[in-house]
Amino acid sequence: MADTQDFTKMMQDMMSAFSMDPTAMQDAFKTQASLAEKMSKVALEAAEKSTEISAKWTKDTLAKFGEVATVKDEPTDYTKSLTDFASSSAEMAAENMAAFAEVAKKVQMETVELMLAAGKDFSQDATTAMKKATTTATKTVKKATTAAAS
Repeated sequence: MADTQDFTKMMQDMMSAFSMDPTAMQDAFKTQASLAEKMSKVALEAAEKSTEISAKWTKDTLAKFGEVATVKDEPTDYTKSLTDFASSSAEMAAENMAAFAEVAKKVQMETVELMLAAGKDFSQDATTAMKKATTTATKTVKKATTAAAS
């Protein structure tokens, strides 16, 4: 009578071929952590630059308003002072909004560069892991096939 084939050993060998490679997981984690660090750096630089722009804008506005608050000799001088303040405020707003736009543009460009680099890194990590898994699986299948044939 024919012996019943033991599939338990073959299944264990097959499943061990698809086990997770801890180095692949570590590499993926390192790549992700590196990306997070770089993205944080971009965000912090943008926050710092935005804070500098805001502080300068506030300081300039207060200085200009100080001129409005001074006592004038003629009533028309108050009107001129307010007009000058409104004009300079509009000019400062345009300049500062352009500065904020430059910060946003820089953040956008750096983020795109980081994401492209990260995609390349993740792709390389995945390719390496898949090649290793394929090689191991192929060896195991050949081994299982040879064992089953005997």
